[in-house]
Amino acid sequence: MGFDALKECTRCGSDACYIQEVNKDITLEMCYGCGFISNSLLKQGSEFLTEQMELLPELYKALMDEEEDSGKVWMPSTINVEDKGMIFADGTSRKEWHWSAVKAIPVLEEEKDKYKGAKYRTDMSTIKHFEERDFMEALSYIGVLPE
Repeated sequence: MGFDALKECTRCGSDACYIQEVNKDITLEMCYGCGFISNSLLKQGSEFLTEQMELLPELYKALMDEEEDSGKVWMPSTINVEDKGMIFADGTSRKEWHWSAVKAIPVLEEEKDKYKGAKYRTDMSTIKHFEERDFMEALSYIGVLPE
């Protein structure tokens, strides 16, 4: 069975990097300091990374960081909690980006067809921007963490 622990992030140095061992071959890392994720399969030259590169938005590709010693790749996370909201990397380049957080609101009865039966939808009028190292503030803004 795997383990869960907090450690220092090898990308940003934050002490809020959550590590989870899924099995002996797969370990996941999610840093709540910088908002970036990695895993033991996400390495330069891996098939998994190649597959991700085909799917990811251009900004996410531009923001990826590789650790020189291990080849491990870090990429921005996207958080989507149905009844809370969404956090995603937003911008035009590696130099011009931020986290965007959008709150979820209940779907009104008259909107149910438009949103295909969903109970919540993101409300873009609530969008708020956060700097890279303010990822936990973005989580608090949408209600995932306490304020």
